[in-house]
Amino acid sequence: MVIKMLKILLLICCCHLSAATKPELLLAEVYQENIDVQQYWVSEKLDGVRAFWDGEQLISRGGNVIAAPAWFVAGFPKQKLDGELWLGRNKFADTLSIVSKTKPVDSEWQQIRYYIFELPQADGSFTERIRAMHSLVQQQYSSPYLQVVPQFRIADNAQLRAKLTELENAGAEGLMLHHQDALYKTGRSSDLLKLKTYQDTEAEVIGYRPGKGKYRGMAGALIVKTPEGKTFAIGSGLTDAMRQTPPEIGTVVTYRYNGLTKNGLPRFARFLRVQQAF
Repeated sequence: MVIKMLKILLLICCCHLSAATKPELLLAEVYQENIDVQQYWVSEKLDGVRAFWDGEQLISRGGNVIAAPAWFVAGFPKQKLDGELWLGRNKFADTLSIVSKTKPVDSEWQQIRYYIFELPQADGSFTERIRAMHSLVQQQYSSPYLQVVPQFRIADNAQLRAKLTELENAGAEGLMLHHQDALYKTGRSSDLLKLKTYQDTEAEVIGYRPGKGKYRGMAGALIVKTPEGKTFAIGSGLTDAMRQTPPEIGTVVTYRYNGLTKNGLPRFARFLRVQQAF
């Protein structure tokens, strides 16, 4: 039921809240061990809904206008911002449900914060842009809904891995590393890196494996197909509600895994979420 409701919300948004163009954003590459981590600012990777503020409205990565309440964005600056609408760790589905509605519910939006991590088209290095973001939030604007993603320093790779373990154990999705001297650019860049103990990617649902025991009469697993044509089952990570009403055939889902087998299939595949089409 929850998944069906989310799909309906996504369809409504795509039909009625289409923005003129998709925003051009900076995208991360995967972290490699051969970098000098002291040259990077590090932050938690938030599992929310990415949103681009164009100075007047919030736009999703997919190019849809997000119907945020007027009071939510009242204190936002006129300049462009890039960030994440975030409700908290492990609350992606709840966040997506809230921000996808064409008629926002005030009591729901009061729980959300817009955490910014970039100033699109701004001059200077990333270090300078961090200072500018804090200046915007702390000195020029007083909106309680506008926050800056905390950035911190790491001494070496060992400390980086320890921090990753600490945050993942607390429910975080992973870490982001942004080079201190990077000028602003869009597209995928090694200036921005993502680090997680697992990998994640997408696959299409093509069928179901019947459940057994307490899951009899429900979906025991999703049968999925990768873009490369590999098929396998994902059972881990599915809630009871999702087993009762699984994602429809053709739905694209995101799953996590730990490397590949010798046959090219993902190890320890675990369902994460229905892909964020919004």
